Amino acid sequence: MEFKLTSPAFNHGSQIPSKYTCDGENINPHLVIHGVPERAKSLALLMEDPDAPAGLWVHWVVWDILPETKEIGEHTAPNGAWEGFNSGGEQGYVGPCPPPGTHRYFFRLFALDSRLKLPEASTKEALEAAMVGHILATAELMGTYARTNEAPL
Repeated sequence: MEFKLTSPAFNHGSQIPSKYTCDGENINPHLVIHGVPERAKSLALLMEDPDAPAGLWVHWVVWDILPETKEIGEHTAPNGAWEGFNSGGEQGYVGPCPPPGTHRYFFRLFALDSRLKLPEASTKEALEAAMVGHILATAELMGTYARTNEAPL
């Protein structure tokens, strides 16, 4: 089975419902993990907006997800996993909140051949450095979001 990431909340390339943004409840969407490689010892997840005016905006950093994890429930972090700092300087998920216009949000899931020894609340950069040489497979889910009001958070 192919390693992939899906969501019952939105399809790849479609709009993320406002419930998962600053215009709604600002909670993470339900994610479903398929086909984790047998050799995987852990998973890591990044959610990023490459279209942010100031450059790449990191919305969620999660590592040491157990490889047997099949789903990440709505408004939850996976059991036993660690959540790092997002670009807002907070730990955990922060939903899309772009200025007017459509932005793309990439959820990238990595299957790793080891568990990572990262300090609690690490950054995306620390996670990416720790993953070098340990990535077995990558899965990606992309959603979009467009705001019409003028005041991004």
